[in-house]
Amino acid sequence: MQHYSINQEQLLSRLRNLRLAGFAEALGQQWLKPIVQDLSFEERLDLLLSYETTAREGRKIKRLVKDASLRQEARGEEIAYTQARGINKAEVSSLLRCDFLAQRQNILITGATGCGKSYLACAIDHEACRLGFTVKYMRLPRFMEELAMSYLDGSFARLLNQLLKVDLLILDDFALTPVSSEQRQDLFNIIEDRYQLRSTIVTSQLPVKHWHEYLGEPTLADAILDRLLENANRVELKGHSLRKNSKKEVQNEQSSA
Repeated sequence: MQHYSINQEQLLSRLRNLRLAGFAEALGQQWLKPIVQDLSFEERLDLLLSYETTAREGRKIKRLVKDASLRQEARGEEIAYTQARGINKAEVSSLLRCDFLAQRQNILITGATGCGKSYLACAIDHEACRLGFTVKYMRLPRFMEELAMSYLDGSFARLLNQLLKVDLLILDDFALTPVSSEQRQDLFNIIEDRYQLRSTIVTSQLPVKHWHEYLGEPTLADAILDRLLENANRVELKGHSLRKNSKKEVQNEQSSA
């Protein structure tokens, strides 16, 4: 019987060329652990395939998070649930499970500047990425400028089509700057395209009851808000700026040093 000689480095190289990097890494670890040799071929193969699957899932999540362009690295487990902030833990925990995506629901997060609106939105977005959903973060004032530029280079339709395909879109800092008639129409186009098809998160310093007045033109304001508010989850954050509190803590530490 002919003995088959295995060149370990060549084998690992072939696995990597087949884009089985996780499989190759796990195999290398098995060679270093004599106890694994006592397992059956099927058991060892199952371990290798499980490692490859986990590695692929990890790479996918990293890619989704990178493509989302989130404003900050936020984690649901790091959210501060205090009575002063007005955060209902059960409600937020439900949003972090991302069930609202299957139901095509929106989330509206309002509160004073620095109270953690963007952080909460990014935490939800990060959880959506971990579950395999596509996400895109947009700071609305800057994005509106990009939309205006897209008219000039002919990329407007393509940009809207890209936003339509995203499972979860976050429009941060809504109503932070005055809105022009063109921007109001662009906003309607975005909301209309995603209506009952995809979920959107909107954050704003302005309470929802003032959004109609902010948008100005009654007909478009009605159309935009009807689509945003229908079956939407509302989170109203309270309390002082977390950024100011953080600065005070730093100053206190420096003064006591």
